[in-house]
Amino acid sequence: MSTPPVDPHLPAVHLRPPRNWINDPNGLVFHDGHYHVFFQYNPYGPQHANMHWGHFRSPDLVTWEELPIALAPTAGGDDAAGCFSGNAVSVDGRMVAFYSANRTGRWWQPVTTAESHDGGHTWAKRPESLIPHPPADTTMYRDPYVWQQDGRWRMLVGSALADGRGAAQLYESTDLDNWQHLGPFAADAPRPLPGGTDTGAGWECPQYAFWPTPDGAGRPGLLIVSTWDTDAGPLATAAYPGRETPDGTFHPSAPVRLDHGPDFYAPALLRAPDGRWLLWAWSWEAREPTWVREAGWAGLLTLPREISLAADGTVHQQPAREVAGLRGEQLLYATGRAQADPAALGEVGATFDLTARLMPSPGRPGGLRLVTSADGSEHLDVTVDTVAGEVVVDRSRASRDPRAVGGTYRIPCPAARPGAPVELRMVVDRSVLELFLSTGEALTLRLYPVSDAPWSLRARSVDFTVQAWTLTAPAGPVRGTATQDATQDALHAHHPNPAQGAPCPEPPVPAADFSRP
Repeated sequence: MSTPPVDPHLPAVHLRPPRNWINDPNGLVFHDGHYHVFFQYNPYGPQHANMHWGHFRSPDLVTWEELPIALAPTAGGDDAAGCFSGNAVSVDGRMVAFYSANRTGRWWQPVTTAESHDGGHTWAKRPESLIPHPPADTTMYRDPYVWQQDGRWRMLVGSALADGRGAAQLYESTDLDNWQHLGPFAADAPRPLPGGTDTGAGWECPQYAFWPTPDGAGRPGLLIVSTWDTDAGPLATAAYPGRETPDGTFHPSAPVRLDHGPDFYAPALLRAPDGRWLLWAWSWEAREPTWVREAGWAGLLTLPREISLAADGTVHQQPAREVAGLRGEQLLYATGRAQADPAALGEVGATFDLTARLMPSPGRPGGLRLVTSADGSEHLDVTVDTVAGEVVVDRSRASRDPRAVGGTYRIPCPAARPGAPVELRMVVDRSVLELFLSTGEALTLRLYPVSDAPWSLRARSVDFTVQAWTLTAPAGPVRGTATQDATQDALHAHHPNPAQGAPCPEPPVPAADFSRP
């Protein structure tokens, strides 16, 4: 039997199963010595349909193990059309997953739960929905997020209000079973965001991070929402920095764009045991559906990020410190000055972690070029523009295949001014780039080089210091096909666990859009 060729775009260190569709990260929780990352998953194909919860776990954010599917639709049940997004908490030795129950013909998705008492290997659903109906005057309702704060449990649910505002509905509980609706935690009419998008008429996947203060007054908080438009669908991700008064009221300031790239959505938070807030997001495909169908997979999760809030309300993101544990051989160290003619820095491979200090030549933009073809015609540019005060990422020529999406994307960069250096970090993993500025901004996009030549870096019109390391997933059960095959088999067999639902003789009809829902 011949071995199928390795897909050159399948990521090496970003989480996803070896095939089929994934989207939102769900249920992020630290439990029993492990970080658990669940995700929206269609085990039947590379399109948005048949939503289950897939499951990874890790003791250290470096070595990941794929576990069997956690949640599956129950035939005839409240979630018969899919177990949609939510989160999970660890309490009294068990995990409790809160999720959206989807059923055909119902515009809202009730909040319901499932519990695991064995570290997430098996789950038992509650017999009826936890919150069966949305509040009055809402036109969209889904995606619970639950956390514990000041001795009580709090829940946000994404929604759209009849008056045209997006909102995060707030509930509170003392026991996780009985919840009181307190009204919107925050709501806002559509407002412009950088990149030509806005805060949306509906909010999906609301998340909330907070930081303690010595006196408990005016506690800093950060509300993150994924913005939705009825006609256009998912738009972008907005972050509302603000402060929370002792009575629990959140006072948001103006929204900012959380990630300036085109392929970042539905981020989810996890509070680590050391108090850090960690974040994963979904990066969807940026290629035509025919190519996705040929590849047999769609979507990936970003690397974990640390997210924090500066005293002035600025949102800062950087790769989780554990990501450095994926570094292997140092590929290059280069320093010098490049003129208008590009200077070759060396080969980097298709999966690498790079740090750079760049200072463009006076009066002209300058930066780095990732070259992926022998003749240099296939490439991606990262340029510092000191006139505009931006870092510009151009993927217009990042693939010779016309089915790949191109475009130019910009990050506001406070450090991009004449005579000043810009420091950045760039993680590339075959078909995804995550770019971080030292000032806290981030940009995520997908790219699909198709040439066979070794990848290399060039610099132009810039003083530079660049270092790069290969990134390698550790040996072990990371995205293992054996685990995945066992999971697939379980879907077609009788399963006594009620969270798995009744077996489906065949998957429902696939959705038409293979790139995003």
